Amino acid sequence: MKIFIIAEIGINHNGDVEIAKQLIDVAKLAGAEAVKFQKRSIEKVYSKDELDKPRESPWGTTTREQKMGLELGKKEFDEIDRYCKEKKIEWFASAWDLESHEFLRQYNLKYNKIASPLITYIDLLHEVALEQKHTFISTGMSDQEMIKRAVEIFRKVNCPFELMHCVSTYPTNDEDANLNCIPVLRNLYQCDVGYSGHEGGIAVSYAAAALGISSLERHITLDRAMYGSDQAVSLEPATFIQMVGGIRKIEKAMGDGVKRVNGKEIPIARKLRSHIPWEAHK
Repeated sequence: MKIFIIAEIGINHNGDVEIAKQLIDVAKLAGAEAVKFQKRSIEKVYSKDELDKPRESPWGTTTREQKMGLELGKKEFDEIDRYCKEKKIEWFASAWDLESHEFLRQYNLKYNKIASPLITYIDLLHEVALEQKHTFISTGMSDQEMIKRAVEIFRKVNCPFELMHCVSTYPTNDEDANLNCIPVLRNLYQCDVGYSGHEGGIAVSYAAAALGISSLERHITLDRAMYGSDQAVSLEPATFIQMVGGIRKIEKAMGDGVKRVNGKEIPIARKLRSHIPWEAHK
């Protein structure tokens, strides 16, 4: 099964649709199947007290100005929708509130995403599941009961989904990645399981691919030194392209697990075993 690779743009566009388009180009060049964004209704996701706090950013001196500066609106998402269709790459977004989910409906996207913090947002889970679109459910900050409840909501209405093993630390240390959760989740919930990674580098993602994940999501950026909380845990273009190429090699290398004599081995076996009595060849 081919791994569905998602380039997580998130908010790494810094509110600039031209940066978003450059990142879409990177994802397309690398061979990713989709790009993903995030959508928030700022006044609903954050409290007034939080938004009024002082915070220096390119957009002003309060958290409100920073959050609003990072948020894309209809004009920007219209252009993203147009550009992804032109480039022939899927796009979707994780809605952080019910209003944002309703906003995204206008684009008739093929996929939905439940971000890790939202797996306990029951009303949102119900609304997403009712759409009957294939949904990626990240499991960072979650225990088995939280995941079970989400799975039950999606199964009750026969909405297709897959879980994504995730550890919500930024960056995720190698010793915290806990990749053995991937087969455990697959067995517990009898579903496909992907991986959403926040680690530095690509070695852990390669290991996840070898464990049979169905999807892989990694943040991408034009430059890790750019402004933004997710930039440092993101992959720059060359590294993301390298990772996708490596994943495709791993897929080919995994094979079917049946031990047999490869036809290409036969002439080598004849040469290297020529001194052995023929009976021993059988």
